Formats: sequence, structure tokens, C-alpha cells
Amino acid sequence: MRRARDTPGARAESGARAESEGGANAKKHRPWLRLPRSRRGRRLAVQGLMALCVLALLPATWMRLGADARVGTTADAPAREVAMVFGAGLWKGRPTPYLAHRLDAAAELYRTGKVKVVLVTGDNSRVEYDEPDAMRTYLTERGVPDDRIVSDYAGFDSWDSCVRAKKIFGVDRAVLVSQGFHIHRATTLCRSAGIDAYGVAVDEPRDATWYYGGTRELAASGKAALDALFRPDPRFLGPQEAGVTEALASATP
Repeated sequence: MRRARDTPGARAESGARAESEGGANAKKHRPWLRLPRSRRGRRLAVQGLMALCVLALLPATWMRLGADARVGTTADAPAREVAMVFGAGLWKGRPTPYLAHRLDAAAELYRTGKVKVVLVTGDNSRVEYDEPDAMRTYLTERGVPDDRIVSDYAGFDSWDSCVRAKKIFGVDRAVLVSQGFHIHRATTLCRSAGIDAYGVAVDEPRDATWYYGGTRELAASGKAALDALFRPDPRFLGPQEAGVTEALASATP
């Protein structure tokens, strides 16, 4: 077999091919985001990032400032006929610690006579997952009569819970119960839904769950601001229910 001659033309062709392949590989590994090289470009990039951060924080700041005067402890809460507890997850069919603390606060409001009825609102979108019934069981174990507890099985998020409390259960005034990182958003949303709401902020240790909840609020506040602005119907509205009215009637001597 005759060996190919190493001619200048062959060398040039080989070099061109290597250069082409090298350019293709460079394009493949080229970073998708390049920092500006000029001082002015870097300054504009920093200013743009700061503007995005401000926009992201605006909804949460608006809700905190707007609801701050209407948020306190169980001792601060005014007398209302209804306490409203938002779901916060189950673990093996029982309330998570955060949800249990909310229910403990609601039971205290009932025992001290500040509320007459407790509306528990949560997710029951699956047969095997029933937040309202688990919440009801927990409250009855702590002395709240079963006929003073009303269940909303379609409280899929805070806005849905607030709208349904107003339109389905006829709640006009309520004490809301949740953790501090959530209660300002809940109070703002329920007020936007037409409820005269006061929020009770349940104290929690500053653990990983608390910080996760606080971080999550930044994203949730954006959606909440849109809900408060456009006021959409909840995922499931349905017919009006007399549960709260009947429970209040049974509470009247």
C-alpha cells in the first residue's frame, strides 16, 4: 500500500479542518451568559438586577405594610364570631407541627370566648388526603365541640379559602390563624375578598421550615397581588353552604 505524500497542500487542508473543528467545539462550550466588559455595561447590569429584586419584593412589602396593623397574637385578637384556620399539610394523616400550632391557637381563641365557630379550610382534592377532617379531629381532641367546627374541603390556596369563606359560607368578619410568614398575605387576601379580617401570627422557632416558608412567600406574594387585583373565582366555587350559620345558631344560648 502506497503511503500518502505529506505535501504542503495536504498540510494546509488538515490545518483548516482542525481550525474548523476547534471553532465548532468553541461554539458548543461558549457560555450562554457573558458579563459586560465595559464599566458602563457592568453598572447597567447591576442596576437591572437591583430593579428586579425591588420588583420581586414589592408585593410582599405591600402586604406586610398594609396588614401590619391588623396582625397580632391570640391575646391581641378582637372578638369575632369565626376563626379561620388555613391548612398546612398532613403527616401520616395527622396535622404537621406547623398546622397543629395553628389549631392550638384556634382552640385557645375558642376557649377564651373570642370566637364561637372555627372554620377549617384545606385540601381534600384526593380521597387519601383530607386536611379539613384531620383538622376537625385535632380540634375536638382539644375541647372544641364538633358542632362548632365547619369544614371547607376546597381551600386549595389562600385566595380560594378567603373567597369561599365569603361567598360560600357567608363569613363577613373573622380572625385568621397562621404563621407569621403567611398571615400578612392571608389577611390582605381575605380583606380583598370582602372579609373584615384580623390575623393571629403563631410563633415558631426560626428553623429550616420557617426560612423555607419565608422564602416561599416572596413567590407566593406575586400571585397574591394578582389575585387581589383581578379577583378571580376560586378553582371550585359551588353552591352556598349553611355550615357557619348553623354552627353560630347552635352557639347562641
